[in-house]
Amino acid sequence: MRVLITGGSGFVGRRLCESLARQGYELQVVSRSPEKARAVLPEGCDVRESATAFADAPPAALVNLAGESIAAKRWSEAQKREMIDSRLRATGDLLALCEALREAGEALPRVLVSGSAMGYYGEQNDADQNDTAVSEDTPPHDEFAHRLCARWEAAAGEIEALGVRTAIVRIGLVLGEGGGSLEKMLPPFKWGLGGRFGSGRQFMPWIHRDDLVEAIRFLLERDSASGAFNASAPHPVTNAEFTRTLAKTLNRPAVLPVPAFVLKAGLGEMSRLLLTGADMRPVRLQQAGFTFRYKTLDRALEAILAPR
Repeated sequence: MRVLITGGSGFVGRRLCESLARQGYELQVVSRSPEKARAVLPEGCDVRESATAFADAPPAALVNLAGESIAAKRWSEAQKREMIDSRLRATGDLLALCEALREAGEALPRVLVSGSAMGYYGEQNDADQNDTAVSEDTPPHDEFAHRLCARWEAAAGEIEALGVRTAIVRIGLVLGEGGGSLEKMLPPFKWGLGGRFGSGRQFMPWIHRDDLVEAIRFLLERDSASGAFNASAPHPVTNAEFTRTLAKTLNRPAVLPVPAFVLKAGLGEMSRLLLTGADMRPVRLQQAGFTFRYKTLDRALEAILAPR
């Protein structure tokens, strides 16, 4: 199967490309820097600057992961616009490809797996209330993170309206070696300077990168899978639990909490990423038959941080 991937050179995208290449998929990757992307992707990837450039080689499937990192910069109004616009541009490019294929009488892709995030649900509870498990049917709270994800999902819905089966993955905190959020957390914990954020009672839905890659492949191949799927491990933890487990895995203390007011002063609105969360559960993914390899945080961290 020929698969076109946006965000293919990113932290998740690279591992996805490696996995799909091993399974015999033919890979097409969209990148603004094709030469740099080719250097980190499996040999044989067809890398072009836009999705519409692949109109001469129609893909059978689409995976949409591209977008400005939500943790790259402080959330100024300009940065908020770029976080939204980057996702809409990438998804709109896929829509333009599908429309061009339809006009040319070519077959449309059979499936789109499109990214979203746990932020879709908004702030489900404050740091003192974490009693409600969040499934795909949980109503969202209207705030910036929700609006960002909702617009991204709505853009994917325009491709679905053309008749392309569409699965949305609402991704939790992705854990893996060599990048992502964990790489930023590790230095203070390795030095024994780690600690919980705020009260520590806020939930941190997480997923091992390899499980996320397998979930995306599962949704590509499962013809009956459509709609929204929470892509997070079945056992989410609070920030305090995450802190204790990470420190234990590293055999280091974790006794220096970061007060909420310090995070708010330093990060502004972006501090909500660290101070709020949702007890997100992968209800529909498990109902569809997906099996997680890394169900608990201790096992995931041990696999990631074990000496090579």
